[in-house]
Amino acid sequence: MGNYFKTAFRSLKRNKGFTFLNLAGLTIGVAVCLLIIFYVVDETSYDRYNSNGNRIYRVNTDTKINTSITSSAIAAPRVAAALRLNFPEVENTVRLLADEEVRFKKGDELVMEKNALFCDPSIFDIFTLPLLEGDPNTALTEPNTIVLTERMAEKYFGTTHVLGKVLVRVGDRNSNTSLKITGVIKNLPAQSHFEGDFFESMVGLPIAGNENFAAFFPFHTYVLLKPQADYKKLEGKFPAFLKKYLDFIEAMEKQGDYIKLNLTPLYDIHLQSNRANELGVNGNIQYIYIYSGVALFILLLACINFMNLSTAHSASRAKEVGIRKVLGSPRIGLMLQFISESLLLSCFSMLAAIVLAWALLPLFNNIAGKNLTLTGSTLGWLLPAIIGITVVVGLLAGAYPAFFLSAFNPIKVFKGQTAAGFKGNRLRNWLVVFQFSISIFLIIGTLIVYNQLRYMQQRPLGFNRKQVLLVKHINTLNNQGVTFKQEVLGVPGVASASLSSFVPTGHRRWTNYVSANNNTHQTEFWPVDEDYLRTMSMSLDKGRDFNPALSSDSSAMIINETAASVMGFSGDALDKTIVFGNNQKQYHIIGVVKDFNFNSLRDNVAAVVLTMTTAFERKKQGDRPDVLAIKVNNDNLPALLSQIENKWKRFSGNQEFDYSFMDEDFDNLYRTEQRTGKIAVWFTSLAILIACLGLFGLAAYTAEQRTREIGIRKVLGANVPDLVAMLAINFLKLVGIAFLVAAPLAWLFMNKWLQGFAYRESISAWIFIAAGVGAFLIAGLTISSQFIKAAIANPVQSLKVE
Repeated sequence: MGNYFKTAFRSLKRNKGFTFLNLAGLTIGVAVCLLIIFYVVDETSYDRYNSNGNRIYRVNTDTKINTSITSSAIAAPRVAAALRLNFPEVENTVRLLADEEVRFKKGDELVMEKNALFCDPSIFDIFTLPLLEGDPNTALTEPNTIVLTERMAEKYFGTTHVLGKVLVRVGDRNSNTSLKITGVIKNLPAQSHFEGDFFESMVGLPIAGNENFAAFFPFHTYVLLKPQADYKKLEGKFPAFLKKYLDFIEAMEKQGDYIKLNLTPLYDIHLQSNRANELGVNGNIQYIYIYSGVALFILLLACINFMNLSTAHSASRAKEVGIRKVLGSPRIGLMLQFISESLLLSCFSMLAAIVLAWALLPLFNNIAGKNLTLTGSTLGWLLPAIIGITVVVGLLAGAYPAFFLSAFNPIKVFKGQTAAGFKGNRLRNWLVVFQFSISIFLIIGTLIVYNQLRYMQQRPLGFNRKQVLLVKHINTLNNQGVTFKQEVLGVPGVASASLSSFVPTGHRRWTNYVSANNNTHQTEFWPVDEDYLRTMSMSLDKGRDFNPALSSDSSAMIINETAASVMGFSGDALDKTIVFGNNQKQYHIIGVVKDFNFNSLRDNVAAVVLTMTTAFERKKQGDRPDVLAIKVNNDNLPALLSQIENKWKRFSGNQEFDYSFMDEDFDNLYRTEQRTGKIAVWFTSLAILIACLGLFGLAAYTAEQRTREIGIRKVLGANVPDLVAMLAINFLKLVGIAFLVAAPLAWLFMNKWLQGFAYRESISAWIFIAAGVGAFLIAGLTISSQFIKAAIANPVQSLKVE
């Protein structure tokens, strides 16, 4: 074996061009594979830190009320206790309630925190949250107690030894609640489907004791099943369970409506759950499959390059094989010789790939939105993966050349009858077709992704997101929100402003039920002010806007076109009545606003009703709206922002000035698609580069093997363009076949991807034309340099070639 590797090293050293092309292709392919392995391992390791993770399930609620269908990740307050009471399979339950924006006192400063949760004391019995200080059995059993992560303990107190200290939470009206710290836990891993830094006791919280089983669903509810319990069988018992607690279920089912409960395994939440009201931003299992498949294809491209170049290079190895066979070398020995070369090259490429992947990791993190790092635990699985990839790539790339080269007949070799090079090798041609099929498929896919992103960014949404500034946390100003709005309206460059908690690009939603035409309908219910439609540049299809001077508008509603349709107002919805709330308050419709997209374009527009909250009502309620939307028409945005920030500081004191622009928030809705587009560009570029490396090598060998033929043709009068066309035609035919294979497959695959968007751009013919022309140009430019060089060579020198 030592002799095999020594000979292999000499062979690779002697054929530097061949070695460089193979090494470059394999290095790029393996580096991409390593980066994708990092990504896939990170995505599939979510929530694996929980020791009982395989027994933890989240309770979901699915509802259908008339035409409104909702699949949410939350459940009613009483569901957790009822599950424990009715099913022996359930060992324990816990409820989490996200407190989206909480203010805590840090000395004289008020700090806004977003990772705060109310939870039942049983959280430590279900999730693995190791306490550095405190007793998990008693930490959250009393009201107004809280457990912090070590990161937050250091932030607020400078130490993790904070047991018994007090953290002050500031409410909407600057009402203070003193929370006793009863525990400090380790920071949650990044691979958790929810983020949590503050865990406040739910004991004594009014909403937690609500006995209503169906009116509202605020809690993320988790169950810990007993060992060996089958969650599918448990799900099968839920319909009878609901009928026990909800006497109107049968009547709903007769009308085609329903309320259903189901379970999602904890390990499936991050990648396979895309429901309303998720606790965090989840991934998508489809993208794991896509990235893994692309990485595998890129690695295959590199291996195909090796096979193609090795078999094309066979002419220079034929005499070597013939002499070895004459001298008694068995075929197995020759095969081991060539596989040794492949393994040696694979080892070199792996070392280079590790360095390349390490260098590209920051760029990959930036594109993928990750924070992947090399740690001790990473090396535990990385080293076996590296060894495995090295061996598999070496064997995969070297197996066919070993069989091919070792099969040469020595008599035919010495007579010069060995079929070598590009011509006559059908398998090599099909491998080139396979390479370019993958490249063209990726080109088409990338173009379609970017075409859809452009469509989403340019599609009319029913509102104008341009130059709308959103100032956050207005509810922290107590009853001065309206005054602050009036002050802002006086700033030069401010066209209008509106106070509301609901903006089309925001995350806050309020789903509720209203009655119209003797039917119940599920709608979005948004309290807004009289300037909302004007600030958002929304258009009325019928009726008028809110008018605070009219006292009757306190019970007025503006609905969108979808709401008018689902409520059965096929004619004119104006002056029709809608009933809302437990007190059966009646609203009259004064206007119908044209539909506007307030969710991602993956979803259809849902029904929305808008009610007007007057300035008086806001003061009475403690100024609940938490966003001031400001329409600006000033080109000097820094100066305008500075003026608004100065007014904010005058009203808020030491509160942080938090703002964003609506168009940026809109773009954030499509971060996954944007990242997919960027990653697709990189993958496509690398796939094309690897394919071109192989094509370049094949072109070089083809030109070399046909040197005498080219010389004879030149002597007989052939010109350079004719010679180049003659040499290139076989390659371009293969690219044409690759296009015919890739185009329909790309259409099928990308059409299915587009089905995930309710609003999507059709797949245009120009995408396929551009991909085909691009592939031909890339292939033509790759091979042209070698063929032109051969065509312009001196025929006298060409005819001397043995």
